[in-house]
Amino acid sequence: MTERTSELDRFDRKILDILAVEGRISVTELARRIGLSKSPTQARLRRLEETGVIRGYRALFDPIRLGRDHVAFVEVKLSDTREKALGEFNQAITQIPEIEQCHMIASNFDYLLKVRTSSMTGYRLLLAEKISTLPHVASTSTYVAMQAIKEEQASPEAQAGGD
Repeated sequence: MTERTSELDRFDRKILDILAVEGRISVTELARRIGLSKSPTQARLRRLEETGVIRGYRALFDPIRLGRDHVAFVEVKLSDTREKALGEFNQAITQIPEIEQCHMIASNFDYLLKVRTSSMTGYRLLLAEKISTLPHVASTSTYVAMQAIKEEQASPEAQAGGD
């Protein structure tokens, strides 16, 4: 059974807010910061992991230092939006690592992609050779980002709608 974030208490929310910024914090320091002892903090952390509220831990890389500073947002319109076609597209999109995000949208297009490449040339090739050849793609429109103003993942409280 998964627990909804609205059922989390203030200690759980504090844990999530701290981990969102400092994922490598020690349990001892986490306990000190939320105002509980180590054992109940560990139990809460374990419960948050077991119920899927915390899905995992990962390193965040600086894409600019890795030479992937070209960001484009791509509207994708499909020629077929029946479930089978959507499933085929959804499965295929996961095979392209340059696509950081893919969202089905309620609009005059079907999907919005966030794509990160090393250059405009790299993006153009990705669009021509991979994105445009995905199952059921009828058309695409590209918007190139000039600067990222806010790009980090939102805090758990912001994702849950806050209190």
